[in-house]
Amino acid sequence: MTQKPTLLVLAAGMGSRYGGLKQIDKLGPNGETIIDYSIYDAIQAGFGKVVFVIRKSIEADFKEVIFNKYKNHLEVDYVLQELDALPEGFSCPEGRVKPWGTGHAILMAKDKIDTFFAVINGDDFYGRHAFETLAKYLQSLSLEKDSDVYSMVAYQLSHTLSENGSVSRGVCKGDANDFLVSIHEHTKIERKEGKIINTNEDGSVVTLQADTPVSMNFWGFHPSLFGHLERLFKAFLEARGNELKSEFYIPFAVDDLIKEGLAKVKLLRTEAEWFGITYQEDRPGVVKAFQDLLQAGVYPQHLW
Repeated sequence: MTQKPTLLVLAAGMGSRYGGLKQIDKLGPNGETIIDYSIYDAIQAGFGKVVFVIRKSIEADFKEVIFNKYKNHLEVDYVLQELDALPEGFSCPEGRVKPWGTGHAILMAKDKIDTFFAVINGDDFYGRHAFETLAKYLQSLSLEKDSDVYSMVAYQLSHTLSENGSVSRGVCKGDANDFLVSIHEHTKIERKEGKIINTNEDGSVVTLQADTPVSMNFWGFHPSLFGHLERLFKAFLEARGNELKSEFYIPFAVDDLIKEGLAKVKLLRTEAEWFGITYQEDRPGVVKAFQDLLQAGVYPQHLW
């Protein structure tokens, strides 16, 4: 029997741009959070366990609002992502308050996961088809034979933007067999004068096509990833660990592994519509989207 994959939910983000704790914001018609929909879709798709990455300061609220809700539906666990959770020999620079990034968040779960696993952001809605697509692919693989086979659900760039400001996206390039060739994080993508542009750190501007495949941090991994992340995170800390706002992004780590020939990443296309909250002004649109999904019969009146 194929072992059910695990879902790793990244929910430790500070939410500074949003101005609140997005992970437990009640957005659905009956007070559901975005995470509620993700867990519901994951269960329907065949995931058997969920592990949350949170931070200590939200632990009590998180356990009250979210953790206890799911424990009767699937195996639930969580880990803490803290600034001082660093390899031996490294320390957090004085004055740093920003988390170390998605790569570090995933690394925190290394002792909790021994199956193929998916990674999502806790404040993004990915859609049922995306969960079904990734779960089916992960269950087709072998833990013994496919330790270097990773995967990623790719969305069209134009379906992932905010009308209220710029966003960060991992822009992907695939080969003829839909394996990822490269992924580059673009940190200031926005619509402007009828175009989609990214403003680089040096001020230069590039135009991106609407159908460009992008990563929304919906990944599929073999547990071999944890060993790679330990090595790459140490290299990151040696190079940029003294900076106050540097981040160890998972797309950067995956890109390094591809270039080193240590992993290949299957691009999985989805018909699902992505939406999420980057800014407080995004909230009304998300609330309406969930109401529309309920009325369309995509979700039941009560998820649990």
